[in-house]
Amino acid sequence: MTTPQPGAALVETTLRRRVTVRGVVQGVGFRPFLYTLATGLGLAGHVTNTGEGVVAEVEGAPAAVALFCDGIVAGAPPLAVVESVDHRELAPEGGAGFAIVASRTDGPARTLVSPDVATCADCLSELADPADRRHRHPFITCTHCGPRFTIVTGLPYDRAHTTMAGFPMCAACAREYADPADRRFHAQPVACHDCGPRLRLLPTAGPDPVDPVAEARRMLADGAILALKGLGGYHLACDATDSRAVELLRRRKARGDKPFALMARDLAEVEQLAHVGPEERELLTGGVRPIVLLRRRAEAVLEAVAPGSPDLGVMLPYTPLHHLLLGLPGDPAGPRLLVMTSGNLAGEPIVTDDAEALDRLAHLADAWLTHDRPIHVPCDDSVVRVCDGERLLVRRARGYAPLPLTLPLPVRPSFAAGGDLKNAFCLAEGRRAWLSAHIGDMDDLATQQAFERAEQQLETITGVRPGVLSADQHPGYRSAQWALRNADGRPVVRVQHHHAHIAAAMAEHGLDGSRQVIGVAFDGTGYGDDGAVWGGEFLLADYDGYRRFAHLAYVPLPGGDAAVRRPYRMALAHLRAAGIDWTPDLPCLAACPPDESRLLDRQLERNLNCVPTSSMGRLFDAVSSLAGVCHRAGYEAQAAVELEAAALAAAGDGGPVYEFGLRPPAPGTSAALTADPAPVLAAAVDDLRAGTEPALIAARFHAAVAGLVGRTCALAREQHGLDTVALTGGVFANTLLSSACARTLRENGFTVLRHHQVPPNDGGLALGQVLVAARATD
Repeated sequence: MTTPQPGAALVETTLRRRVTVRGVVQGVGFRPFLYTLATGLGLAGHVTNTGEGVVAEVEGAPAAVALFCDGIVAGAPPLAVVESVDHRELAPEGGAGFAIVASRTDGPARTLVSPDVATCADCLSELADPADRRHRHPFITCTHCGPRFTIVTGLPYDRAHTTMAGFPMCAACAREYADPADRRFHAQPVACHDCGPRLRLLPTAGPDPVDPVAEARRMLADGAILALKGLGGYHLACDATDSRAVELLRRRKARGDKPFALMARDLAEVEQLAHVGPEERELLTGGVRPIVLLRRRAEAVLEAVAPGSPDLGVMLPYTPLHHLLLGLPGDPAGPRLLVMTSGNLAGEPIVTDDAEALDRLAHLADAWLTHDRPIHVPCDDSVVRVCDGERLLVRRARGYAPLPLTLPLPVRPSFAAGGDLKNAFCLAEGRRAWLSAHIGDMDDLATQQAFERAEQQLETITGVRPGVLSADQHPGYRSAQWALRNADGRPVVRVQHHHAHIAAAMAEHGLDGSRQVIGVAFDGTGYGDDGAVWGGEFLLADYDGYRRFAHLAYVPLPGGDAAVRRPYRMALAHLRAAGIDWTPDLPCLAACPPDESRLLDRQLERNLNCVPTSSMGRLFDAVSSLAGVCHRAGYEAQAAVELEAAALAAAGDGGPVYEFGLRPPAPGTSAALTADPAPVLAAAVDDLRAGTEPALIAARFHAAVAGLVGRTCALAREQHGLDTVALTGGVFANTLLSSACARTLRENGFTVLRHHQVPPNDGGLALGQVLVAARATD
C-alpha cells in the first residue's frame, strides 16, 4: 500500500488560480469587489493593481474558485468596464485569508483609466445631511463617483499616483479607506473637511469668508462673474437670468453671438426651458452629464444666452461644488440657472493652473472660487445632442475620454494628429483607439502647447509607443507640422481630410473595409487633391483609398477667411457663379458695404485671392445671407446654425421644390459628377422677390440638399453597386439635415452610417486617420 506524501490531500482538494482582469478596473472599486467576492466564498489569496489591470490569486475548493471566476463579470462595480478575464492555474500554496496588497509597478501600463464621473446619489444624500460628517463637503466622493482621469498622474491607479497625493487622510478617512465593508474602501480621492482639499474665494476685502460658497452665491445673485475651478479646468459662471451679467461676460470673453452653456439646478428647471425626451433625460441625469443640446421652448426668454440658436446647451450639476453653488434644500434663495462656460478667451485652451487663472482670467472674472487640489489633465465639458433618438457627439471630452474605441482591424502602435479645428488626436494599438479629449483650435500657441502635454500624458497612461504617425494632407496644418517635427525617423502618412472623415464613420460602425461605402462628407474646409478647398464631397471609399464620385460645383472663395466671417461675400460669389445679377433687392447685397461690393466685384472678375471651393458649409453660409438670416458670423457655423433655426420655424410647405443640377463628367474622362447649386439659388431669388418668408426658403434649401444626397447616392449605387452610405463632416451636426438625408436614403433601401461615438466634425478625424495609415503601412 502506497503511503500518501505530505501535501497530497491539499493538492487534491484545493485549487489555486491567477485571474487577470483588463479594462476599466482601477479607480472603480474593483479590488474591494473582488475582496468581498473572495471572502464571501471562503477563498484565500490576494488582489493587486498592476500595469495590466487587476490581478487576483485565489485558492480554495474548486467549486468556490469557479464561482469566483463566474462572478467577476456578472457582479462588476457600476463604473467598471471588463474587457477580458484571463485564467492561469497555479500550484496551491496553502495559507488563509484574503488581502488587498500593494500595487505592482513593474511592466508597461496597459490598464484603462476611468473618466470622471458625476456625484452619485449616496454622496449627494450625505452632502445634504446635517448629521453626516461630510455635510456640505465640496469634494465628497466614493468608489462610484468623482474625479478620475483629470487627477491621474501615473499607473497603477493609487492615491500616490493622483493629485490627491498631497492630502494625507485623516484617521476617520483612513478607517473608511481600509474597511472592506465601506463604500469608500480604496477610493483614491476620499477626503473630508479635516483632510482637504479646501475652497478659497479670491480676492476678498478682508479675511477669507467662513463659507466661500455662500459668499460666491451672494456675488452671483448680485450680477458678478466668477471663475470656478472644476474637474478639468476653470469655468466662468454668472446668473443666466441676469441679462446684464450675461452680456458683460459676452463682451469680456469676446465671444460674439456664440451661445453659452447653462447649468440648471435640476431636471424640472431644464424642462421649463427646452424639450426633453427620454434620451436627453438619460444623458442629463446619468454619470457622464455632458452639455446636452436641446430644442428650446418658444417661451424660453434667455435670448442673451443663445441669440439666434434653435438650441440651448444645458447640463446638470456633476460635482458637489456645483450642487452647493446652486443650493441645497433649505438654502437661502440664489441663482437657479448659471451660465457655465470654459474659463478662457475665445480660441485659447481651458485654464487649469491656479496662478495662470488669476492672470489669464483677471479681465474676465470678478472673483475666483478655487481650491488646492491640482488638475493634472485639462478636460472640457462634452457636448451631445440627440438625433432621431440616437446620441450624436459634438465634442468628446469629460465623461468619455479616455475610454478607448474598439477598432474593426488590429493596427500597429500609431499616432494620428487629427485636424487644426476642434483638434483631438488619437493613439492606437491592436484593436484599441484612444481619442484625446477635445484640445481646441491649433492656431493658438497655448493650444499647441496643450496638445503637446496631452499627447505625452496619453502615451503615459496607455503605454502606446507609436511606430507610425498620420496627419491631414493640408500643408499648413499645425497638427501635421507637429507630427513631421516629432517623427524621429518614423513614417508619417498624410491622409486626405474627407477620406479620414469617412474612414472614421466606417470604423465606429465596425466595418472591416472589405467593401467600399458611399461617403457623403459635407463640411466647411478640407484640403483637396487638386489644391482646392473641398467640402461637398461624394467619395467611394474604403480604408485603402477613395474615388471622387461627385462634388459640389466650385465657386471662388473671395478673401479666404473674410468670406467665412462675412457670409454675404459667399452669397455674392455664389450668385456670380450662377449667373444671377446682384440687385439691390437682395439682402446679401444690401448687407455688403458699397465700397466692399465694388472691390468684391473686381476681385471676382479678376480671380484675385479666390481659391476655388466645393464646400457645402460655405453654401449654407451663402443661402443664410441670401435669405436675409445671417450676414456676419461671429463664431464658426453661425450662419448655418441660424439657417437651421429658421428652417425649423417654417410651417408645412406645399410650395415649389428646389433642386440641384447634376452635370455628368465629360465623356471619356475620370472626372466626377458635379452638383450645381445654380438652380437652387435661382429658385431662392425668385421666392425672395415673391415675398416668401426666410423660414420657408431655409426649409426648402434643406430639403434640396437632402434630395441631392438621395439622387447622387442612387446614381452611385446604379453605377457601382454600393448600398451603404456614411454621412459625415461638420455639416451633419445639423440634425434637421441629418434626419432628412437618413430618412430619404433608408426609404430607398440604403444602409446609413451616422456618428454616435465620435463627432462628425474634425473632432473625429484622427480615428479615420489611424485606419487609413494602418492600411498604407501594412
